[in-house]
Amino acid sequence: MDVGEELRDLIARALDFSAATDGAFDITLAPVSSAWGFTEDTYRVPEDAELALLLPCVGAEHVHLEEGTAVSLDQGTRIDLGAIAKGYASDWMAAIYQEHGITHGIVDLGGNTWVCGGNLEGEPWQIGIQDPARSAGALAGILEASDAFAVTSGGYQRYFEENGQLYHHIIDPATGRPAESGLTSVTVVADGAAGNGTMCDALSTALFVMGEDRALELWRSGVYDFELILVTEDGRLLATAGIADRFRPDDSAGYAYEIVS
Repeated sequence: MDVGEELRDLIARALDFSAATDGAFDITLAPVSSAWGFTEDTYRVPEDAELALLLPCVGAEHVHLEEGTAVSLDQGTRIDLGAIAKGYASDWMAAIYQEHGITHGIVDLGGNTWVCGGNLEGEPWQIGIQDPARSAGALAGILEASDAFAVTSGGYQRYFEENGQLYHHIIDPATGRPAESGLTSVTVVADGAAGNGTMCDALSTALFVMGEDRALELWRSGVYDFELILVTEDGRLLATAGIADRFRPDDSAGYAYEIVS
C-alpha cells in the first residue's frame, strides 16, 4: 500500500530503531497490545494460547519497504506507531518554532518534552521527572535543559490491575507480555537537533524493555547520541555522566543516586 513519503520515512526510522535495539522497539505489536486491551481501553489478560498465535506475526521482518512510498505487511501483521508518534510530533513542533524564529518555549506532549532555548529569565528550563513510586506530581528529580528533547516511559503511566496483579502497557516483543526489566522509568535526553524527538521517544520504550545493563550498553556504544535517567525497581536512581551536572535528584524520593560513566 502507498503510505506517502512522510509516513514511509517514519516507518523506515522505526525499523532502524528495531534493528539497533535487537527488536526491543517494535511497531508490529499492535495485535498484542490490542489483546491486552491497551488499544481500546478494555483491559484484559489474554491467555497464553492467544499470545502464542499472535507472536509469530510480531517482528520487523514482517514489514517491507517497497519501491517509492509503498509499504507491505505480511499476513496477520499490523503496525502501531504510538510509541514513536509523539516524538515525531515534537520534531515537527521544533521545526515550526525554528521556521517562525521563536527562541523561547516549551512543548509538553505528555511524557514527551521539547524545550526551545532557555526561559525568559535566561535560565535553563526545569523539567520534572515523575517518581514512578509515588503519586502524580511527586518527582524523582529535576532536569535543567535548553534546546533539548526529554522523553520518559514508565510502567506507571498506563496500567490495570487484575486479581491483585498490575499489568502495564509497555510490552516486551519477545514475550507478548508487559516487560519485566527491573526498571520503573526511563528518561532519554538529547539535544534539539532535528529528528532527536523521534529518537528519544523510540529509545525510551526500547530501553525500558531492555533493562539497565542493555540500556547502558547501548548508551556507551555511541550508536545514538543521548543521555539517560533510569529509575530501578530496587530503589536506585541513575543518571549518565553527560547529564549529571544538569540533573538534581529529589532527596525526598528516597532513591540511592548513582552517576554512570
